[in-house]
Amino acid sequence: MARRFGWDSLGWRFALALAVVFASYNPSGWSFWHWAAAEPLSPTPLKGIAGVVLLIGWVVLLRATLRSLGGFGILLAAALFGCVVWGLLHWGVVPRGSTEVIRWLAQLVVVAVLTAGVSWSHVRRRISGQYDMDDVDEA
Repeated sequence: MARRFGWDSLGWRFALALAVVFASYNPSGWSFWHWAAAEPLSPTPLKGIAGVVLLIGWVVLLRATLRSLGGFGILLAAALFGCVVWGLLHWGVVPRGSTEVIRWLAQLVVVAVLTAGVSWSHVRRRISGQYDMDDVDEA
């Protein structure tokens, strides 16, 4: 039987989403995007391996999120986390004029949506006691 879902499980899912999103692109300039687009623009085996590993991470996270939340659920999660960012800006917690901070926060919204997506089936099961069809073998 699988381990019970808890804060540590949520943390690992958050760390995975954080790694995939910020390794793909981030405003600091240290990301796969910046590395692949840097001069000279020559493909190398290492860039290929890194690109495929990131693509696998994106496919796993996006597929699990879409299956768990659905399109409307993804929209609701993005709206919720977007409103949190709006609140942080509105209340002066985050400076409004900094586009770099806004880019970091936008990426954190993507991380939060992906984390919610890969965790939602477990949360729903704990709340409702109902299993998803994919989880029946764990019963």
